[in-house]
Amino acid sequence: MLVGYIRASFDDGRETTVLQRDALMAAGVDPKHVFEEPSSPPSDGRVALEKCLAVLEPGDSLVVWRLDRLGRSMPDLLRTIEDLRRREVGFRSLVEKIDAGAAHGDALFDVVGALSRCERTISRERILTAVAAIGRKDRRGGRPNAIDPRTMEAVLDALDKGVGKTEVCRSFGIARSTLYETLGRIGWAQSKHRQPLDREL
Repeated sequence: MLVGYIRASFDDGRETTVLQRDALMAAGVDPKHVFEEPSSPPSDGRVALEKCLAVLEPGDSLVVWRLDRLGRSMPDLLRTIEDLRRREVGFRSLVEKIDAGAAHGDALFDVVGALSRCERTISRERILTAVAAIGRKDRRGGRPNAIDPRTMEAVLDALDKGVGKTEVCRSFGIARSTLYETLGRIGWAQSKHRQPLDREL
C-alpha cells in the first residue's frame, strides 16, 4: 500500500499543500491514505506524521513530495528513514526521484547524495518562514513591515559571502536597526555554510 504524507510548503509568503497532494495522487497514492499536517502543528510534535508512521506495515511504501517534507532537520530526517528501513517499509521521494522499495530496502535507502541539497532547502524554508512570521506580527502590532522573505534571502546570501552589514543595508535600502533586529529574531549566525535554525518554527 502507498501511504502519503504532506506538510505545508512555504512559498512566496504562502503555505500550500496543493502541489504536493496533486503529485502524490499522480504517483498512485489513494486520497484516503494521505496524511496532512495542519498548517500550524501543535507544539508537542507532528501529529499527522505520527499517525502516518503508525499505519505503515512491512511491504508498504511511504511517499512524500520532497525529502524536506519528511524532516525539519537532518538528524530528524535520517532517524525517520532509518526507522522505515528497519520496519521493511519502502520510501519514495518524488522530486528527488528516490524509490527505495521495501524489497530492496538496505541498498536503496542510500539518500546521501540528496541530503545535502535537502539540508539547504530546510534551512532556507525555515528562515523564510521566520521572516514572514515576523512580518505578520509587526503588521498586527502597527509596526513597520519586516524585511520581506525574498529580500531577506538575498541579504543572507550576501552576508554568508562576507559582505559587511553596512554595505548590505546600503545596497538593499534597509535600516541598520531593522537588519540587526531581524537577524536576531531568526537566530542567524554567519558561517561558511548556513546552518538550520536551532528552534522549530
